[in-house]
Amino acid sequence: MNKQAINIAQRRIARDEPPYVIAELSANHNGQLEKALQIIEVAKRSGADAVKLQTYRPDTLTLDCDSEEFQIKGGLWHGRTLYELYEEAHMPWEWHKPLFEYAQKLGITMFSSPFDNSAVDLLEDLNTPAYKIASFEAVDLPLIKYVAATGKPMIISTGMANAEEMAEAVQAARDGGCQELALLHCVSGYPAPAGDYNLRTIVDMQQKFDLPIGLSDHTIDNTTAIASVALGACIIEKHVTLDRSGGGPDDRFSLEPKELAALCEGAKTAWSALGQVNYGRKSSEQGNVQFRRSLYFVKDMQAGEAITEECVRSVRPGFGLAPKYWDAILGRRLLHSVSANTAVRFELLADV
Repeated sequence: MNKQAINIAQRRIARDEPPYVIAELSANHNGQLEKALQIIEVAKRSGADAVKLQTYRPDTLTLDCDSEEFQIKGGLWHGRTLYELYEEAHMPWEWHKPLFEYAQKLGITMFSSPFDNSAVDLLEDLNTPAYKIASFEAVDLPLIKYVAATGKPMIISTGMANAEEMAEAVQAARDGGCQELALLHCVSGYPAPAGDYNLRTIVDMQQKFDLPIGLSDHTIDNTTAIASVALGACIIEKHVTLDRSGGGPDDRFSLEPKELAALCEGAKTAWSALGQVNYGRKSSEQGNVQFRRSLYFVKDMQAGEAITEECVRSVRPGFGLAPKYWDAILGRRLLHSVSANTAVRFELLADV
C-alpha cells in the first residue's frame, strides 16, 4: 500500500500529481435544487476535480433546543440556534440522487461529508466513490470507523484538532479498515484570516503521518490555497457559490465562478512550477543565450600581436568566450588577424 497516494474515481491524488481541487457546495444551494445543479456546472466548467456535498439533517447534528448552550454567539451566524442554522443549511436527502446523477452526466466526481451513520448508508446506496470527514466530526471516532468499514477512500479535515486528536482520527480510520486516507490542514473560522493558517504545518503533517496532505481553505481569496501547493498540498478544498451576495449561510466566504476557475488554473500552474531540482538551461532560455555577456575584440589586430586590456571588452551578445577567461587571454598572441567586433575564441589564439 502506497500511503502517500490515494485514488478517487480513478484519479490518483499525490504530491507528484496536479492538485485535486474540490468545490464544496455546502449550504450554497440556499434551499434551491436548481442552484445546486448550477454550482455543479460551474465546478465542471472551472476545472475542479470534484464537487462535495454535506449529508445531514438538523436532527442528526443537534437538538431542537434554544437554551444558551445551543445558541450561536459571534461570527456570521450570531443569534441563531444550531438547529435553526442546520435546518436552513442542510441538503435535503431527496436531492442527493439527482445531484449525483447530474454530476455523473457532466463527468465530474461527487462525494460527500456524512455526519452520522444514516448519512453513510444513504451515500453507500448512491455508490459514492469517497468520503470526507468534516473538521467538527474529526473527534467522532465511531463515525470515522463506520466510514472506514465501507472500504472507500477517506479525507479527514483537521480544523481545531490538535496533533493528538489527529493521530486518534488516523488510528480510528486504520482500525476501521481504511486503506486510502488523506488529511486536510484546516482552520475552522468562517472566514479565516490567512495569518491563522500557518501553512508550514502542512510539511510537519507530511512528516508526522506519512499521508497525502491537503488544505481546506476558508480564507476569502486564493492566495493561501495556491501558496499551499508549494509546501506539498495535493488537495485543495474551497466553498463555491454562484453569488457571494446571495444571502446564504456560507456565501460570504465562498468563491464565485471566476474565482474558482482562477484557483483551478493557479493551483495547477503552481504545481507545474515546482518541477524538479534542475540547474540546467531551460527550454525557454535557449534563444536568450545571445544576450549574455562575452569577450569581443574592439579594435583591428594583426597576427602575432599580444592582447591587452584595450583590445577586448566584455559585452553582449554571448557568442565569444565567457568573461571569466579575461585574465587567461591577456598577453596571448593572435594566430590570425582579426577585425574589431569579432568574438574572442581560443582557436584565434596562439598557445602560451
